[in-house]
Amino acid sequence: MYNKNSKKAEEFINHQEILDTLEYAQKNKDNFELIEKILQKAKPTKNGNETHCEGLTYKEASVLLACEDKNVLDKIFNLAREIKEAFYGDRIVIFAPLYLSNYCVNGCVYCPYHHQNTTIPRKKLTQEEITKEVIALQDMGHKRLAIESGEDPINNPIEYILDSIKTIYSIKHKNGAIRRVNVNIAATSVENYKKLRDAEIGTYILFQETYHKESYEKLHPTGPKHNYAYHTEAMDRAMEAGIEDVGLGVLFGLERYKYEFIGLLMHAQHLEAVYGVGPHTISVPRIKNADDIDAKQFDNGIDDETFAKIVALIRISVPYTGLIVSTRESQKVREKLLELGVSQISGASRTSVGGYSEKERPSDTEQFDVSDQRTLDEVIRWLIELKKIPSFCTACYREGRTGDRFMSLCKTGLIQNCCQPNALITLKEFLMDYASEETKELGEKFIKEELEKLKNENLKKTITNNLLEIEKGNRDFRF
Repeated sequence: MYNKNSKKAEEFINHQEILDTLEYAQKNKDNFELIEKILQKAKPTKNGNETHCEGLTYKEASVLLACEDKNVLDKIFNLAREIKEAFYGDRIVIFAPLYLSNYCVNGCVYCPYHHQNTTIPRKKLTQEEITKEVIALQDMGHKRLAIESGEDPINNPIEYILDSIKTIYSIKHKNGAIRRVNVNIAATSVENYKKLRDAEIGTYILFQETYHKESYEKLHPTGPKHNYAYHTEAMDRAMEAGIEDVGLGVLFGLERYKYEFIGLLMHAQHLEAVYGVGPHTISVPRIKNADDIDAKQFDNGIDDETFAKIVALIRISVPYTGLIVSTRESQKVREKLLELGVSQISGASRTSVGGYSEKERPSDTEQFDVSDQRTLDEVIRWLIELKKIPSFCTACYREGRTGDRFMSLCKTGLIQNCCQPNALITLKEFLMDYASEETKELGEKFIKEELEKLKNENLKKTITNNLLEIEKGNRDFRF
């Protein structure tokens, strides 16, 4: 039986409830009176300086996903843009993944790191090699990383992950510093999550891959990841351990996208119901080719238009979440998704172990093909040209605005009072320390334009003073 307050995987992600919801959505996909009520419910409303947005249940959102009417699709896209603007404005947070090790004991059939793959070179970074990788990332301008590792209790124990986090935070190179380390590692115990919390990680990220239990077990035939319940309940253990920010995601293409969409929203609503804090981020990767993986072997792939609709509906349904799209997607796809709700992107990513310290992009240990291979400078210039504010901000984490404290600001739209200034300040740092002359010239002009838009004169004065201090060589101002 479905129960969003349960901590049992098969109750808060209930198969029969998903099937019933799919049937309900199909029956009501042309019920335009109902659809209009759902769209009206999702609209943001103003109350003084605050903006509120109720979001949608998985059942309501599924009706919109099932509807194929072009006019409704236009309304969905317009509403997603409105909500994105209300809560996140034009800022886009930038990060990079850092792959520590591709040793793995699991048999996941969609991932080239699977244990049976004998063609991929296995590699694990030493702490000295991690230092080289981090310096290379700092020299690009990155401030925020998501560390990745295969699951292997011998080669990649929790102690190795903790030592790696300590190393990353310790490296100060020129004006560079990694100010936030997010962690994407396999489901683990409450005890280990407490260790990650004490290591001062940012967000704990774990993709479900698929919420369809039968498919999940077939896709993970061997290894500890085969245990559907243990994997699906990982976020509960993380939050019980005191990790306040968690990130969800599914790998679109493994199962039917409408099923996955419902499961993802069920998971978000479960976390909100039990812990009062929904997912800090939601990622939307699509399956890609890799070493011995042919994406065409999986017959649930989705086209770009369907993908855009899913992203827009996630933004509408979970308005407060940070919505992430990686370099798996092309520049063209990412540009469209930026308008429909995406608020975080990776830039200049290398998905191979030790890839950043190599002059040429290595491909022999990549976890997936990277579609957007532009440099970070090119990505920043592209965002500026789109009138988006590239943000390297990590202020909320370091100021203690995490978990329910972050959500209370985000759900009222007041977070923009911090995010907008911090985005401009960290962009200025990038322009001073890392940008090409072309990007710097565009960026300086863009910052002036954004400052002129600010109505709060005291805020504008403070930001201007901080920008002048950055020009003098001072760093790390934050609101």
